[in-house]
Amino acid sequence: MLPYIAEFIGTFILILLGDGVVANATLTKSGMKGAGPVQITLAWGLAVMLPAFIFGRASGAHFNPALTLALAVDGSMAWSMVPGYVAAQFAGAFTGAVLVYVLFKNQFDATEDQGTKLGVFCTSPSIPDLGRNILSEAVGTFVLVFAIKGLGQVEGLVPGADKLLVMGIIVSIGMSLGGLTGYAINPARDLGPRLAHSILPVKDKGSSNWGYAIVPLTGPVIGAVAAVLLYGVIPW
Repeated sequence: MLPYIAEFIGTFILILLGDGVVANATLTKSGMKGAGPVQITLAWGLAVMLPAFIFGRASGAHFNPALTLALAVDGSMAWSMVPGYVAAQFAGAFTGAVLVYVLFKNQFDATEDQGTKLGVFCTSPSIPDLGRNILSEAVGTFVLVFAIKGLGQVEGLVPGADKLLVMGIIVSIGMSLGGLTGYAINPARDLGPRLAHSILPVKDKGSSNWGYAIVPLTGPVIGAVAAVLLYGVIPW
């Protein structure tokens, strides 16, 4: 039971802090409005790192269904645990997004642009192009998972330092590729908050753009599985 609880709370913290920084930097009347993409990207890296420190030993700190599926594919975890992990991740992401809305409700009410409000919850492409958008998410997630697996090649890694390196991986992907699709690189990170946006009484919220949801669902899974398959055939 502990691994599932850890995945739920960890993903909850991830989305609370991740969606929270987007709200903080973009919503009208937020004290940090206009902080920009650098703050957002760094904060997303920290949002992954903090729960990873807390729950790394309890669950492996996946917080990402694509990573969970990939680790099951390469035999690093039992397939029997996958449904519980994935359910906990989506539930944690949804709950974190709900709390972000509760905290920033006044700012949501003061914000007129519907795209800005949706952007607090989930991702969208800078240029809609289904195939290239899926490829972008697949490539970003490939880098994430391949680099995480590659941490095992680091000699003399001090315990806990791997969490700092994972933060660096997230920030690097965001800084280099984030402008294409918002780098969901995690189905739960996008679809849980997107569901919250569709259900919550956000003032004049507009569409939740479910037509785009196929991108953050399929791209990360493709990229993550490709990463572990390639990693597994390299004669390290």
